Amino acid sequence: MKLEGRAALVTGAGHRVGRELAVALGAQGMNVAVHFNSSRDEADETVRLIAAAGGKGHALQADLAEARGPMLVVQEAHRKLGALHVVVNSAAVMTRHPFADISVADWDATMSLNLRAPFFVCQAAAGVMTDGGAIVNIADLAAFENWPAYVHHGISKNGIVKMTQSLARVLAPSIRVNAIAPGAVLLPDDWSDVVGERLSDTTPMRRLGDPGDVVGAMMYLLQADFVTGETIIVDGGRHIRK
Repeated sequence: MKLEGRAALVTGAGHRVGRELAVALGAQGMNVAVHFNSSRDEADETVRLIAAAGGKGHALQADLAEARGPMLVVQEAHRKLGALHVVVNSAAVMTRHPFADISVADWDATMSLNLRAPFFVCQAAAGVMTDGGAIVNIADLAAFENWPAYVHHGISKNGIVKMTQSLARVLAPSIRVNAIAPGAVLLPDDWSDVVGERLSDTTPMRRLGDPGDVVGAMMYLLQADFVTGETIIVDGGRHIRK
């Protein structure tokens, strides 16, 4: 897919990996809708970085955990951009809860943003991507491993992998749907350097990743016109270490 001059929506693009993905698309000369929920200042900074990289950015607010949020953000992105060719579902939450302590509210908060919202973003986007295009869903290494303190998170991300396969079949041949499952590319803010060192030491590539590793996978998937329904694991080999 030729990216220059085309339109993209990136959810959760105000900070962290979402920002890097949005700025990378801007650097390709794309017109990028920068979705955020509460991080207005961070989203405005993403828009500024997109402009500095040679693209155009527009900050769009929506609470994707609300039932109408996904449809509204796609409609607004399409209205602002005049078209939609690329969707990157990056918005997500990752909360630590021992299995026995996970409440119904915890479960719903994770599933509504991590799984339900991307599904309905895809559904709404498919209705306006009349010229075809590509969707990239951000999953997680937790989809393939079992993390005792993040059981509900892992289930939500495994759902993203299955959703990607199902929608790739449903939306072919006009829209390709793929996913990326990052490992440790940006540690959560409340994780210590000691945890980072342990992860690095137990990763076959002997380092942590960075957002650029996820950007590279996204660029491949957007331009690999014969690839759909795939999930690329970007984790330095952690999933094969045993």
